[in-house]
Amino acid sequence: MSVSSEQVRHIARLARIAMSDEEIERLVPELNAIIGWVEQLGEVNTDGVEPLTAVIDQKLRLREDAVTDGDCRDAVLANAPNAQHGFFAVPKVIE
Repeated sequence: MSVSSEQVRHIARLARIAMSDEEIERLVPELNAIIGWVEQLGEVNTDGVEPLTAVIDQKLRLREDAVTDGDCRDAVLANAPNAQHGFFAVPKVIE
């Protein structure tokens, strides 16, 4: 499969990218090289190869799920311009 300059122009128009004719002509061989590389990868025999998310098998280190900060409502509300009944009070938006 190869890409023509008309196809590149069409893709640029769909992506709303302004490109000159010179830029399009420079891009055609680059895109063809990329497509050729992808086609080459498609020819590789991958039978029996497990899918990978990473090359190195790493396990996520988990920590104990414990509350480390809490019961500081009064300290937090001390910074509020207006607090009522233990909550932030905000002006009414809908009338």
